[in-house]
Amino acid sequence: MYSSVNTIWVLLGAALVFFMQAGFSMCEAGFTRAKNTGNILMKNLMDFCIGTPAFWLIGFGLMFGSGNGILGGFDPFIQGDYSHILPSGVPLWAFVVFQTVFCATSATIVSGAMAERTKFSAYCVYSAAISLLIYPVSGHWIWGGGWLSQLGFHDFAGSTAVHMVGGICALIGAKILGPRIGKYDKNGKPNAILGHNLTFAALGVFILWFCWFGFNGASTVGMDSDALMETAGRVFFNTNMAAAVACCVTLIFTWIRYKKPDVSMTYNAALAGLVGITAGCDAENGIGAAVTGIVCGILVVLAVEFFDKVAKIDDPVGAISVHCVCGAAGTLLTGLFATGVTTEAGLFYGGGFHFLGIQVLGVLSVALYVTVIITIVFLAIKYTIGLRADAEDEIAGLDISEHGLLTAYAGFAMLPDILAEETDQAPVVVTGDVPVAEAVPVKKMDSFEEGSPKFTKVEIVCKESRFERLKSAMMDIGITGMTVSHVLGCGVQKGKPEYYRGIQVEANLLPKVQVEMVVSEVPVRKVIETAKKVLYTGHIGDGKIFVYDVENVVKIRTGEEGYDALQDVE
Repeated sequence: MYSSVNTIWVLLGAALVFFMQAGFSMCEAGFTRAKNTGNILMKNLMDFCIGTPAFWLIGFGLMFGSGNGILGGFDPFIQGDYSHILPSGVPLWAFVVFQTVFCATSATIVSGAMAERTKFSAYCVYSAAISLLIYPVSGHWIWGGGWLSQLGFHDFAGSTAVHMVGGICALIGAKILGPRIGKYDKNGKPNAILGHNLTFAALGVFILWFCWFGFNGASTVGMDSDALMETAGRVFFNTNMAAAVACCVTLIFTWIRYKKPDVSMTYNAALAGLVGITAGCDAENGIGAAVTGIVCGILVVLAVEFFDKVAKIDDPVGAISVHCVCGAAGTLLTGLFATGVTTEAGLFYGGGFHFLGIQVLGVLSVALYVTVIITIVFLAIKYTIGLRADAEDEIAGLDISEHGLLTAYAGFAMLPDILAEETDQAPVVVTGDVPVAEAVPVKKMDSFEEGSPKFTKVEIVCKESRFERLKSAMMDIGITGMTVSHVLGCGVQKGKPEYYRGIQVEANLLPKVQVEMVVSEVPVRKVIETAKKVLYTGHIGDGKIFVYDVENVVKIRTGEEGYDALQDVE
């Protein structure tokens, strides 16, 4: 007999967990740069769309088939009998869709850590591998009647089964992939690469927090008894408590550590607390949930710093720290704080070391399995179709190189802050009263006169990906100053044709870099030939060089004019 209450509860949970894809999309897009937004959104769509048929074809059978303690069964299209695993009163297909959205969640975690430099084709391949094989096998051990579940390993809604599995895949992938261009300087010091839209990130976190009530709460897979309703209430309370406490702790911790409360890190802490409590939300009380929040709130900050500064693993969104580190920590904390209501009591509630030992064994065994398999998958991709995008594509942005999307923000202009009208302020008076100790020494020079050396302005418009080479080459030939601007423009060819929804985009304004230099001592022809040499690729869009006569040059600080205004004369 089916239970309408249990079936509706499971389907509602499935819908909420599905909507987590929107949360992950917003988080990852917000914490990365605008030039990769379309790529991020596409990947979060496709990991669900690839994972759904993959889990139907093979994954579900491997996870829930009545095989042995290691592996379920090979059951394409889910044709077998699963009555041994179905929750009370829940139809097979309701249970299948509930498990499908969990599988997709594990796969989507990986995209954030490997954002901004992964080939889209490679992403599709390893996303399929996670849904076909990696997640289902370890899931069988934990939830499908496998050897860990037989030992008494407890992971109620997936701190290990979902989040740590995805987090380890993210860790291995980001390590093999390498950091983004410009993330580390020549001495290995990390550079901050800011996300472009904190509003997106915040919206994503709130969506995830809301949906986590379905992720954890609906994992009771039933609401038709007093015991299940009591458990569901405890799950909701603990889920919320851990996230809230984690945010408070991270806010205080970063305030002390960085002298100001860190916004993005505090939002990461909400997810860290949610991930951490997922394993034991049914088995712990409010104290256990609060302690889990405290631990994860501190751990996520230290983990982000460790991977960024020590391990040199570039994770743009903090997915490894949130899902891998806090997923493992939350599973282990269950072995300490489980009260014995729904599982064996933890160490702090009289259960001894047995249950804690099983939790440790489960975390280590799943971590080892996932590490080995995903490493094989990533290396196979790397040496066949390639894992990482080309350097020029990465610099230009994966939106344009992978999808032909000029921008995810067409028609949106970034305007400067509105300032007060100049007429509202008193005019600036130059007094020359700066104390001698603070003033830059000035050598007075004669004014510009006719017959002085000739000045020429060289203006170069080139691809963004070639700017660093151009800058180095100019420095090598003696150019000591330049002005650089990011511009949009097109030449006669209007750029390479691109399409949006099957329609060719007519007017292409492509991102370029404009470099301006005024030269006198360095021969103009030498500048031109050097620029041509480093910028030439032979393809449309290499750029243009413009040459202008300059009448005079004036250095504002010293009043020097002409040739001396271009020199650093002290």
